[in-house]
Amino acid sequence: MPYELHYWPTIQGRGEFVRLALEAAGAPYVDVAREEGGMPAMTHYLASPEVARPPFAPPFLVEGKLVLAQTAAILMYLGPRLGLVGRSEADAFWTHQVQLTIADFVAEVHDTHHPIAVSRYYEDQQAEAQARAADFRRNRLTKFMAWFEAVLERNPRNAGASLPHLVGGRLSYVDLSLFQVVDGLQYAFPKATRRVLKKAPLVAALHAGVGSHRRLRGYLGSERRIAFNQQGLFRRYPELDG
Repeated sequence: MPYELHYWPTIQGRGEFVRLALEAAGAPYVDVAREEGGMPAMTHYLASPEVARPPFAPPFLVEGKLVLAQTAAILMYLGPRLGLVGRSEADAFWTHQVQLTIADFVAEVHDTHHPIAVSRYYEDQQAEAQARAADFRRNRLTKFMAWFEAVLERNPRNAGASLPHLVGGRLSYVDLSLFQVVDGLQYAFPKATRRVLKKAPLVAALHAGVGSHRRLRGYLGSERRIAFNQQGLFRRYPELDG
């Protein structure tokens, strides 16, 4: 049976990290809320008292009786099943740690355009967003990218490799997630991202290599790949990009 992925039908958001793993592995799945009548199915898991362990929010994955939420937890579950994580326990936990760090980074990206409250419009907190984005570009973006670059530099399996990996010598779900982050940053902060990638050549090489992956290349050019937009995690406000 195909996996059931539940996420909002009009944005990439956090659901895209799961989609990329499923697409890269060629795994059968249904993007439930994008199917006709799919939103009520997603709402059922979120709101029905019949669900004993309800997710707090999408994305969540349904496989049989299993209902699993939180992007990092979903990817930790899917990783060994899709061949997107190393076999050793040490590799599995290190991969999960990197994914959690990516989740922290993504939260900081989101807060550049909604630093005060998620429930308020960007226009209601624009001054605060400009201050937050300036600090993000100057400090947080550079710090996170330097860490990802260091992880790639210290992975001995990357010596002489044209496509570097964060863990081990083959594609893992954190490579896909870092690809998505860089893609989103290029959309939201094209100027700042161009500058920071000059100092992170291995991150840039990973992004380019993952984007040319055989299965992903087809997905990225298809209608299944929702375009970045102003409702997602990564939003383009030129005044926030310095």
